[in-house]
Amino acid sequence: MPKKRYDLVIQGGSVVLKESVAKVDIGISQGVIIAIEPALPIEEAELVYDATGLHVLPGMVDIHVHFNEPGLGQWEGFATGSAALAAGGCTTYVDMPLNGIPPTIHVSALEQKMSLAENTSYVDYGLWGGLVPGNLNQLSALASRGVVGFKAFMSDPGGEGADIFARADDMTLLEGMQEIASFGGILALHAESDEMITELSARKRFNNQTSSRDFAESRPVIAEVEAVSRALVFARETGCSLHFVHISSRKAVDLIHEAKLQGMNVTAETCPHYLCLTDKAMETIGAVAKCAPPLRSQSEQDAMWSAVQEGGIDVIASDHSPCPPSMKWSSDFFEIWGGISGAQSSVLLMLEEGHVKRGISLPQISNLLSYQPAARVGLDHRKGEISVGMDADLAIVNMNRGFVLTEEDLLYRHKQSPYIGRSFSCSIAATFCRGHLVYDLENGVSGTSVGTFVPRMIGGES
Repeated sequence: MPKKRYDLVIQGGSVVLKESVAKVDIGISQGVIIAIEPALPIEEAELVYDATGLHVLPGMVDIHVHFNEPGLGQWEGFATGSAALAAGGCTTYVDMPLNGIPPTIHVSALEQKMSLAENTSYVDYGLWGGLVPGNLNQLSALASRGVVGFKAFMSDPGGEGADIFARADDMTLLEGMQEIASFGGILALHAESDEMITELSARKRFNNQTSSRDFAESRPVIAEVEAVSRALVFARETGCSLHFVHISSRKAVDLIHEAKLQGMNVTAETCPHYLCLTDKAMETIGAVAKCAPPLRSQSEQDAMWSAVQEGGIDVIASDHSPCPPSMKWSSDFFEIWGGISGAQSSVLLMLEEGHVKRGISLPQISNLLSYQPAARVGLDHRKGEISVGMDADLAIVNMNRGFVLTEEDLLYRHKQSPYIGRSFSCSIAATFCRGHLVYDLENGVSGTSVGTFVPRMIGGES
């Protein structure tokens, strides 16, 4: 019997393309989209998924997650983290280099991480390398192994032990940018002034001021703005491409946008928690809402939404940063581990807050979650868009089926999130990674881990 033309046809859905939404069918063969037409012949398909009444979006490309392997899989691991992403409509993620033991700052650590992810991840993945004092001679080798870029901290990332991820001082940043620019790489920056934060935190703690409000006041907007400004000076000097992660303030967005208008290769990322939670959440919800930079005021959040609508934000990523519950308990808010577990909810949060409540178009939401993240880290030859020739990475969304998020819904290793109890008006009906059904609402996550490593494409090669 002759082989049918399509392994799978997604039929009857409202498909979110790069610039429009269209009622079209999607034909898939060997994990790749090979046809997008108003009506494909389903008799030529091995399998048909009926998406009538549903929306079909590109799977999210979450370029900022912390899965903490090797060494700290008890915080989160590739299996649990990727399962949560699949349930949330994410089909590709990029794991950060810190918190692992060892961190991904040399090739042997990268190899350890890759061996742990292989045959474990439910969806596809890339990896960041790290820039820390003393590892300049490792950067080119890490790039040649396919890392999407390098992460550095301008403030203390925290952690204990001999082999931890360290803050990049100014000389490390300058020389690191020179090296990264030499082979066309990109540097992702946590931009907060270490000097300012250290002094303000010391003053607070000296006076026994250790509440959530005190923590937020120790990391003011000016600490972010100063660090962004300083990094842009270094980037102008070196020609290094920059990606600012988890930007929390409109002033910082505007600095980055102005640099872009001047011709610099620079982008701004923000996270759902800065768009959906305010500093009040640290008081009402508690430690699960602690992150760095901290959550900001309602007026700051409103200004960030304006930046999203005006095109000042390039990427929305989760910054999923989990830890065991015991690390979220202390009477001293400064001692609590900072990080929000939210990756499973990113797509729905942006659909709810961006599209349903604020009227931002589905193509714009999709570009922020999928196409632009993929493009920024060199994966857009395969990921981030529903188009012929791209991987069949799809999130099927029921815009009319609401639910209230419960602890039992979460697939993280530790079922904690600031979004527990939140009502959503839409839900993820199914997720396909390269044409494989990795999640559906009725049956949960597939029993098969189909995720593969996706290296950065530089100079036309991947």
